[in-house]
This record gives sequence, structure tokens and C-alpha cells, in this order.
Amino acid sequence: MSYQRIDRISEEVRREVDAIIRDQLHDPRIKGTFSVTRADVTRDLRYAKIHVSILEEEDRAPLMAALKSAAGFIRHELGRRMIIRYAPELLFEVDHNIEYGVHIAAVLRQVNPEGETHDERE
Repeated sequence: MSYQRIDRISEEVRREVDAIIRDQLHDPRIKGTFSVTRADVTRDLRYAKIHVSILEEEDRAPLMAALKSAAGFIRHELGRRMIIRYAPELLFEVDHNIEYGVHIAAVLRQVNPEGETHDERE
């Protein structure tokens, strides 16, 4: 199986899982600002690691617990929507890339507080 096909399937899984969570899950623990940022589907299509970025720290644990408990429902809906023989087993993981980016931006502001470029300092 080509990597392009896996990439296309991964992106479709990401879009569909995000839509299922937003449209069909009515768990009160699913709140706050979150985003399904990436899905990594294995080459044999048996597993999909779903990366979820959650903005507020206090929403992280309840949201992840809700997603893990609804994984079977999400998997069933995913198989129905994508019309695939076997829907992959879903493994949810917190994506820390956004908070890492915020941290790097803060460090850069400390190093260069006025936002000067190299040419302006000369």
C-alpha cells in the first residue's frame, strides 16, 4: 500500500472523527476548545492514533476520558461513514504542539521583546 493512500485515509479519518465528536457525541465532559489535529493510521489499517489538541488544561482529563469511553461508538460511526471493511481501532492521544508553539513564542518574546529584526539593530 502506498504512503499516499495511507495519508489520504489518515486525513479522511481525522475529518470524520472530528465531525463525529462534534455532531454526535453529547457527553457533558466534551467541552472547551479542542481540535482533532492529526490521525496516524497504520499501514495495515488496524489502528489509528488520533491526536487531539485541547486548549484549556482543566478540560484535558475529562475530555480524554469521554473520548476513550466513546471510542467504540466513534469507531462504529467511522466504519459506517467511510464504507470500509474494518474500521481501525482508535487510540486517543493529547497533542501538545500548540502549547509548545505558545511556549516557543513566549521565549522568543523574552529574547527579542521589541520584535526588532537584525537589520533594525544595526
